[in-house]
Amino acid sequence: MTPRAVVFDIGNVLIEWQPERYFDRVSGPERRCAMFEEIDIHAMMTRIDRGAHFGEEAARMAAAHPDFAAELLQFRDRWCDIAQPAIPHSVRLLQALRARGVPVFALSNFGAENFPLSAAQFPFLQGFDRAYISGRMRMAKPDPAIYAAVEDDCGLPPEALLFTDDRAENIAAAAARGWQVHLFEHPEGLARALVALGLLDEDEAL
Repeated sequence: MTPRAVVFDIGNVLIEWQPERYFDRVSGPERRCAMFEEIDIHAMMTRIDRGAHFGEEAARMAAAHPDFAAELLQFRDRWCDIAQPAIPHSVRLLQALRARGVPVFALSNFGAENFPLSAAQFPFLQGFDRAYISGRMRMAKPDPAIYAAVEDDCGLPPEALLFTDDRAENIAAAAARGWQVHLFEHPEGLARALVALGLLDEDEAL
């Protein structure tokens, strides 16, 4: 069936999330490698995504790892320099769907306090018909409960939702509930999927 709403992940779908690249630039590859070897940065972000307070978690980690305190505090103090830039073609697809009147939702593992920072930086993140932000919900993908919460809130059956995400485990969890899915690898692939499903025509998907 033609989907009745499109559900977007945000990180690495609409905006880039490559903290390693940021720290390579500001601290140098050697120090960045040492920090990421000593500290599980992605576990820290997962705690934030599941509801830990963004600034407090960064400060806690800085206190626990004083050799890298300056870098860890940059997650709090320079978030908008780390979680960027936008992915232009993906943003155009989002806007084309909205112009067509197709409901667009966000379903993103994102902290409750840092999501507003990114939404202020990238106004297109304020345009979703519904935004399901894991830190606010205090649950995160790929937990089946977060997909069930989306279904309950939006009132659409699973098969009416098309979900795109860059992580295979998140896609698999949605597919297990009956959602239509697209594993995001690049915007061109998503554009082709949207055209194939009849949600956009080829000109709109450029």
